[in-house]
Amino acid sequence: METFEQLLEKSTKIHGHICAGQVIGVRMSMIGLREIGIDDPKAQRKDFYVLVEIDRCATDAIQTVTGCSLGKRSLKWLDYGIMAATFVNLKTSKAVRITALEESRETSKKYCPEIGDKYKQQLEAYRIMPEAELFKVQEVKITVPEEDMPGRPMRRVQCERCGDWVQDCREVMQDGKPLCKPCAFGRYYEII
Repeated sequence: METFEQLLEKSTKIHGHICAGQVIGVRMSMIGLREIGIDDPKAQRKDFYVLVEIDRCATDAIQTVTGCSLGKRSLKWLDYGIMAATFVNLKTSKAVRITALEESRETSKKYCPEIGDKYKQQLEAYRIMPEAELFKVQEVKITVPEEDMPGRPMRRVQCERCGDWVQDCREVMQDGKPLCKPCAFGRYYEII
C-alpha cells in the first residue's frame, strides 16, 4: 500500500481541497484495510466491501484509498450521519467498524497548540495523533445480503405500474405485483 502522504495527496486531488476529513478518511481506510487483512486494495478489490455512514469529506478519502465505489457495488452509503465506516473482508468475514472520536477535536489542541485556527490545528493534529485518540475500532459481524454483493445484478424486474426496471431485489410486491419503490411508497420528485 502507498504511504499516508501519497494517499492523502491523491485523495485531496479527487476531493478538491485538503481538510481534516481527508486526513480522517485516509487514516480510517488504512486502519480498516490493515485490520481486515487487505494489503493491496487494487489487487484485492473484489475481496472486500466498505459501508460508510456519512456523506462528508472522509467518504471521498475512503473511496480514493480503497478503490471502492457505489458503481462497483463495493461501497455502500448508510445515511446515519456518523463519521464511521465498516470494512468487511468478503473472503474471511472479518469486519471492523471505525468511528472518528468527537473528543479528538478537543484533543487536537495538545498536539498543535501553536496553531491558532482550530480547523488548521485539527488538520495537522489528526496527521500525528495516535490511532486510539482519533478512532474507536470495533470488531463487528456483518452479513452482506446476496443482493448487495458486488457483481452482476441478481435479477431485473419490471414495475407493473410505471414500467421502470428494478434491479437487485429492490422491488416491492403489492397485491402480487412487482412495483418500484417510487410507485409503492412515493417519489422524491414530481413528474411535470
